[in-house]
Amino acid sequence: MNDIQKQVLIRAYENFNNRNIDGVLETMTPDIHWPNGWEGGYVNGYEEVRDYWTRQWKELNPVVTPVEFEVIDQNVMAVHVHQLVKDHNGTVLFDGIVDHIYTFEDGLVKAMEIKKAE
Repeated sequence: MNDIQKQVLIRAYENFNNRNIDGVLETMTPDIHWPNGWEGGYVNGYEEVRDYWTRQWKELNPVVTPVEFEVIDQNVMAVHVHQLVKDHNGTVLFDGIVDHIYTFEDGLVKAMEIKKAE
């Protein structure tokens, strides 16, 4: 199962970086619980995630690249990512490593949390 989860996440990051919202949503359950890392709090479900990313991408240009995958348990995987966030003028707002913690249900992402890398 963990190889399948890893492939799901690789596809999700590729689609996110290509600004393909529908491609990312295909990797998630319809009731996805997703962190709003830009404004704070969480968004839930496809429409809230779509709205959040649409707003975010009008202001920011984030590129998130997986560096390492770590199995936490059968349904939880951590991904250490390099996150580079620029504004649309090219000013770097963040350049560093963070951890994304994913919970899976039936092979799809059910929830995600963002944590500072240890």
